[in-house]
Amino acid sequence: MKSILFITGTRADYGKLKPLMEAVEHSDQFTLYIYISGMHLLEKYGGTYHEVLKDGYRHVQIAFGQHYSDSMSYNTGNVICDLTGYVGSIQPDLIVVHGDRIDALAGAIVGALNNIRVAHIEGGEVSGTIDESIRHAVSKFAHYHFVSNEEARARLIQLGEAAENIHVIGSPDIDIMLSPSLPSIDKAKDRYDIPFDRYGILMYHPVTTEFSVTRDYIRELVDAVIASGRQYIVIYPNNDLGTEIILSEYHRLEGDPHFRIFPSIRFEYFLTFLRHAEFMIGNSSAGIRETCVYGIPSVDIGNRQAGRYLPERARNIQHVNACREEILAALQHLADYRIPSRDFGNGNSTTLFMDILSQDTLWSGSLQKQFNTLTDIY
Repeated sequence: MKSILFITGTRADYGKLKPLMEAVEHSDQFTLYIYISGMHLLEKYGGTYHEVLKDGYRHVQIAFGQHYSDSMSYNTGNVICDLTGYVGSIQPDLIVVHGDRIDALAGAIVGALNNIRVAHIEGGEVSGTIDESIRHAVSKFAHYHFVSNEEARARLIQLGEAAENIHVIGSPDIDIMLSPSLPSIDKAKDRYDIPFDRYGILMYHPVTTEFSVTRDYIRELVDAVIASGRQYIVIYPNNDLGTEIILSEYHRLEGDPHFRIFPSIRFEYFLTFLRHAEFMIGNSSAGIRETCVYGIPSVDIGNRQAGRYLPERARNIQHVNACREEILAALQHLADYRIPSRDFGNGNSTTLFMDILSQDTLWSGSLQKQFNTLTDIY
């Protein structure tokens, strides 16, 4: 029986990986292992490793004892060292990582340097920040790629990846989004004590390459949402450089009855809140991914998601600069942007993923990667 190790470092990547993890856990062909690190372990952000434990997986390793700092390079090295020991003890046949966080990079490095196959979920995407560099670096260490659409597949081919190792399965979290088992809005409101019937969701993350202007940008955003007079569910940013600046501005929202602020919200409950929201605002990938599926108007601010969506397809999105006036203007036109689209899958990612894992070719392919030039492919 093959053993598969999933790496999760954030609440966001767990939401993407969860349907795949559950399928592997319940399969009679594979044994699931999970390594939890990174932002999951920080109580300041809700200690979201508890969410993983509550789901009842059999083999879970929590990277307790690691010291975290504001340095992404320091934290990456920490994860590499700790994960190397764990991988050595369980000897997985495949390591699965997601996206563009440092935990994924660490997992891909450990796998590649120890002759273990690496699968990368949602590679081949662009953003214009350091996240994009991390994502492409992970792809170069990975042996197999499970991407969300044909555009991502084409970019990986441009990066020299073998076309036969790139599989378009869509975004796995859409499987959960379209599930009938999500909690009801009343249950979600009760759990998180939300008194609003009409609300927006605010998620704004730091852009590390724009650290010097982070305070200016978040101040413009906070000024705008206060001036809007609307009600908001506010969720903490990720723990990249600049987070403390964002949180310091959020102090201005405390005590204001228009705002409810949370370090984290369990993924299924977040989806329920999103499905019933008037709009989403900020620079989270949820604003350009999950909102499209539900047709929720989204105000995308700044450069963090630049290039990750096509305006002619994602017609629920308004893009603005981090400017009070532009944000307020966008909030006046939300009704024109309640348009659903399916550019990142149809809710069958888990089935496609498991079908590919069941193929002998995935396990017999060479561990030695080669760069494939475009002339070789075409």
